[in-house]
Amino acid sequence: MRTADVGGVAVPVDHLIGGEWVGSSETFETRSPLDWDAGALADVARGDQATADQAVSAAVAGFAEWGSWPAAKRAGVMRRMADLIESRTDEIAIVESLDMAFLLRSMKARLVGRGALNFRLYADLIEAAEERDWPAKNMRNVVQRMPAGPAVVITPWNAPFMLSTWKLAPALAAGNSVIHKPAEWSPLSAALLAELTLEAGFPPGAYNLVQGIGEEVGAALVADDRIRRITFTGSPETARHIGRSAADNIVPFGAELGGKGPLVVFADADLDAAAHRAAWQFDDSGQVCLAGTRILVDVSIREPFLEAFHRHADAMVLGDSRQDETDIAPMVHPDHRDNVHAFVERARAAGDTIVRGGTKAPDSLHYEPTLIEPASNDSEVVQSEIFGPVLTFQTFDDEAEAIEMANSTAYGLSAIVFTTSAERAERVGRALRCGLVWVNTFLVRDLTAPFGGCGISGIGREGGDHALEFHSDLKTLMILDDSVSPDQP
Repeated sequence: MRTADVGGVAVPVDHLIGGEWVGSSETFETRSPLDWDAGALADVARGDQATADQAVSAAVAGFAEWGSWPAAKRAGVMRRMADLIESRTDEIAIVESLDMAFLLRSMKARLVGRGALNFRLYADLIEAAEERDWPAKNMRNVVQRMPAGPAVVITPWNAPFMLSTWKLAPALAAGNSVIHKPAEWSPLSAALLAELTLEAGFPPGAYNLVQGIGEEVGAALVADDRIRRITFTGSPETARHIGRSAADNIVPFGAELGGKGPLVVFADADLDAAAHRAAWQFDDSGQVCLAGTRILVDVSIREPFLEAFHRHADAMVLGDSRQDETDIAPMVHPDHRDNVHAFVERARAAGDTIVRGGTKAPDSLHYEPTLIEPASNDSEVVQSEIFGPVLTFQTFDDEAEAIEMANSTAYGLSAIVFTTSAERAERVGRALRCGLVWVNTFLVRDLTAPFGGCGISGIGREGGDHALEFHSDLKTLMILDDSVSPDQP
């Protein structure tokens, strides 16, 4: 097994297939956004068609064992996994901070623990799951939840560790074997996760890690007709390609995709709280699909809101993700930063007003927190996901116009509403077309609640029993009961 020293942590850089570390003839490099010009952080195995075939074969074999285990036995392994994640919090945090530039303090305080919680949650849910059993006519009907089979789990480059556990835990709890394909821009924390599966006691082939480029090994994985579930988080463009492969093999496909969430502030809101939360949409350099990137404010509070927003944004510190005082770390990759800047430049050329920011840092991958007042609701920066520290600012005259503007994009992942009126919160919350609405808060969620998007923001729902249902096949067992008189036709 090859390893790389990443912040003092020995990180495997090969694939994990059938319980063994497996290399490739080619590699790809991952660099740290904190010091891009320093060269490779690690050279990672670059999977190909043969790697994909080997991984699927291992998952088929692994499913035969893991899928046959009773729920309580699977739950025990998953709880050990959660304990192991917590025991290596510092190592996971520093690796992700270097590989993706996620804030180290946030990794330690929230995200690694959330990863452990995901495994514990699904251990509890699978143990508590009960078969539905009822009489009808002269039959006893029993609904059995069966593991679906090998699943491909493709995870994104933003918050990769936590989002990997979010997808892997329900697939494994349901009894499926998995092939995990992490994003090539931030592959290293997934390798630590793979290492922990061996220690936790997952049987060989229950969890498999395949590293590589999406268009190469990822495409080969989703096209394999032995795969019975595909779950993906990423862009709508990539989802369209995966969806075609899933359709060819008639495989259920779940996708959590982009967002262009509105942050709606009514005149009766706690203005400072709303402005503070709006400024914090720059968190993680805006690389958050759930972010409220379209700020919509009642026209009557336009100026005081902007004053408060700028005050909070000015207080945010750009810096190294390992430093406690840093609020905004560098962006993940030069290509992504340049793509974000291209949005801003097109907006400038189209006549949109750059209220603040709009520039690249000269000697790092930082991008200045940017606010744009568009000339029209049809502006590209309003209608397209930018996925960077770029927000738009618009005003509305009344509640009806606020709802219309909020629902005016092809996306529908999340929304944020600030109001002190319980009636308005209920009314507007119900009117917004999206998968999740926060009122006077953000990123606080019951993990058993459904999660997903409308429109091009996704297909299906994750979270709680919704994810277990996706990863299962249901079977109705009907048994003749001679003690029950049949109903008359």
